[in-house]
Amino acid sequence: MPQHALPSEEALREYYVGKDLNDVPKPSAVLDAAIIKRHCEQMLRTMKALNVGFRAHVKTHKTRQVAALQVGDDESSPANFITSTVFEIESLQQLFVELGQHGRAVNVLYGIPLPPSQVERLAAVAALLGKNSVTVMIDHPDQLPALEKFAALTGFPACVFLKIDTGYHRAGLPPASLNKNGLLEKLAAAEEAGHAKLLGLYSHSSLSYAGTTADEAMNHLASEITGCVEALKQNRRLLPKDKDRELVISVGASPQVVSSQNLVADEPLSTDAQKLKELLRNPDSDPDSNVKIELHAGVYPLLDMQQLSTNARGHTFNPEHEVANTVLAEVCSVYNDGERSKPEALLAAGTLALGREPCPSYRGWGALSSWRQEATSNSSDRLIVDRISQEHAIVSWEHSADEKIPLRVGQTVKIFPNHACITGAYYEWYLVVDSEADAGAARIVDVWVRARGLGSLPDMLLNPRR
Repeated sequence: MPQHALPSEEALREYYVGKDLNDVPKPSAVLDAAIIKRHCEQMLRTMKALNVGFRAHVKTHKTRQVAALQVGDDESSPANFITSTVFEIESLQQLFVELGQHGRAVNVLYGIPLPPSQVERLAAVAALLGKNSVTVMIDHPDQLPALEKFAALTGFPACVFLKIDTGYHRAGLPPASLNKNGLLEKLAAAEEAGHAKLLGLYSHSSLSYAGTTADEAMNHLASEITGCVEALKQNRRLLPKDKDRELVISVGASPQVVSSQNLVADEPLSTDAQKLKELLRNPDSDPDSNVKIELHAGVYPLLDMQQLSTNARGHTFNPEHEVANTVLAEVCSVYNDGERSKPEALLAAGTLALGREPCPSYRGWGALSSWRQEATSNSSDRLIVDRISQEHAIVSWEHSADEKIPLRVGQTVKIFPNHACITGAYYEWYLVVDSEADAGAARIVDVWVRARGLGSLPDMLLNPRR
């Protein structure tokens, strides 16, 4: 799988660090490290206060630096991750090793039902990290032979999540159909043979992305938990009966997991919040049950316009203070003199730089930051990316049709994207600023390389003389 080579991180830092954002090639992707650190620390404090487990998804940022911030530096807590591709796992191997060297129990979940072709690569990572380090998810009996191959390659079983569909319908089995074609009996046999180790049940539902209130997000989280508990109840006779064995129910997506922060705020809890807090504390009323809740989320360190639209924390937040990732773009032209039905500006950044993901809270494809913009009398309005094509975009006021666009040709602007995961896919690295150390968030302090791509180079191509 030949791929074009990236510059080394050292070369990237030598070129970029110390530069002003105005002086770099554009479009470029930018992260504010101060905002990311704040979001990650708040999430970890919330999980500790609620006494639930946490698993950090890396698919949004795909960088080892943000992944490290997501699990923090508490050496007494496990470091649990999810990835969307095996390449992400391979790219983060060194971080996993370092965390293990500091006494952390590391476990990484490959976040789709197991494709047999990926077993050898997953086994190679597991062999490096050790037993209980790699988890896969299954929702079909035909995936089980791959577990036998994994165990043969590593000498120990893979950890396994049963994938539950709690209403999102992307992957998984509904609670009533969890034993599809004898899946549970076959998994029990695989565990008896040493080919698998059942970790628990996993659900990921993004239904909360369409919500607009904290209670909606919390209700989605509660629904996921109760769906997984229902799967346990309906299939308990086929699951391990060892009372000392803990089964993990892993649920979440960023809006509903972020909404859990309301449960530890110094404010009276709504009825929905009270029900969720009790469910997290006691998910299964069966006295013989030994269930632990684990929440998982991914985009929360960066956030984006879509995430803010959910109002998952119960308040309307300003993207200037909450969204850590922006896209730098240059103004090509300005149309303020009656050339069009309303004032507009042209940017040298379009679908390939921003993505084409809509946001339910407004009509644009991105919102412009106030960074280095002139003050206008139109303080109640904002500039948005109104129309978009492959490499270019049109900026206008969101509501006004009269006031001139306060931009000039050659000016650099920052754009808050609608969907951080899609936007990031265009870029191979992030330029990092730190608004805590630099109030203008303009000086580049680091470069963080993304695990961009779906596969790694075979060893025979990396080392042809071996």
